[in-house]
Amino acid sequence: MESHEWLHKKILRNLNKIEDWFSQKQKGSFFPFYSSFDLRDAFYKVAPVDANLFPAGFNNICSTDKESAVELASNYLSQYPSCKKILLLTEEHTKNLYYWDNVGAIYDILTASGITVYLSWPQNLDKTFVVKSASGRSFQVEPFELRGAEIYVQGERIDLVVSNNDFSEKVDFWFQEISTPINPPISFGWFQRKKNIFFEKYNCLAEEFCQLLDIDPWHLSIRTSVFENFDIADENSVDRLAEFVENEIKILKEQQRNNSDEPFVFIKNISGTYGLGVLQAFSGEEVKNWNYKAKKKMKASKGGKQIRHLIIQEGIPSALKTDVNEVAEPVLYLIGKELAGGFLRAHKKKGPTENLNSPGAVYKKLCLSDLKVNVEGLPMENIYGWVSRLGVLALSLEISSFPKSCISEF
Repeated sequence: MESHEWLHKKILRNLNKIEDWFSQKQKGSFFPFYSSFDLRDAFYKVAPVDANLFPAGFNNICSTDKESAVELASNYLSQYPSCKKILLLTEEHTKNLYYWDNVGAIYDILTASGITVYLSWPQNLDKTFVVKSASGRSFQVEPFELRGAEIYVQGERIDLVVSNNDFSEKVDFWFQEISTPINPPISFGWFQRKKNIFFEKYNCLAEEFCQLLDIDPWHLSIRTSVFENFDIADENSVDRLAEFVENEIKILKEQQRNNSDEPFVFIKNISGTYGLGVLQAFSGEEVKNWNYKAKKKMKASKGGKQIRHLIIQEGIPSALKTDVNEVAEPVLYLIGKELAGGFLRAHKKKGPTENLNSPGAVYKKLCLSDLKVNVEGLPMENIYGWVSRLGVLALSLEISSFPKSCISEF
């Protein structure tokens, strides 16, 4: 029996138990406005490999899910009484036209919830300008101002700031006394957020979840270790990394269950996104023999910031294939703690052990709305949904583990 089926049936048999557990876990927790999770599925093991607090890609979710997302957004925003005007902070680039289709999808979800939405950048602007998206839509990006401790745009007081900028660099303006609530909290931008914290929280929750199902936690967990003080220009540092990688692969080999896949790891920048600063390795020797192109990848992250700290993460081969035999991985979106949509990221030029979040990726339909009417008939979506719910619980624990002074903005 395929892993999807046995795991799916375990979840269905224990549905009341795990729903009660999830309900208890979420009490008193803060869930960000939105989040997304990149998953890897080997059939015998499913786990998140990335957790995004400022997710792009909303334009890729199916139209039915987008419609459902309007109600989810409206319900979430009810915690902000009289919220009528939102400032959406976007990434500060105009060349990635597909990113602006993502902005358009978020804009549409919010406006359909009865909200007036303004767009701006974290670094304030001198004047309004217009950006076009890949689909031909035009968006007006505007300056904002601070009056007292409140944000204003076009003379209108903003009720809530929603960030879709991942704050890879700290922008001091946003860390002064501002009373306008900001969600997701920008203190969790990549300028200081560390990936290993999320995976520590996630693996603990996955273990509890698997105990409820009476299955081996290995099936839903992902080994993640930290390698600090890395310098790609220092041969000794690269040698230390190679030794560390070799040891991690040895541990993965010892922990293998009944599968014949060769263990490997992904070496990732401890902070950051966009698939930058990511390489795979099947041995320490492979790290020692990195060519110029590989070394360049590990030199700098988004914004040119030097990569200093890494996570060495268990590689999960992707067994998923599209109808035209492309290797694929699921990406799921949540609004608050509720599933909002998803898609399959596929790549015809990448193999099952490679990073699919790279140029040439295409996006295929994965509708989560169908779970509401046919959970029994959708094993894949059901499993991905629960893994992503574990992910958003882990995010809430990650946020609550920060000092209170870091998360006051929401």
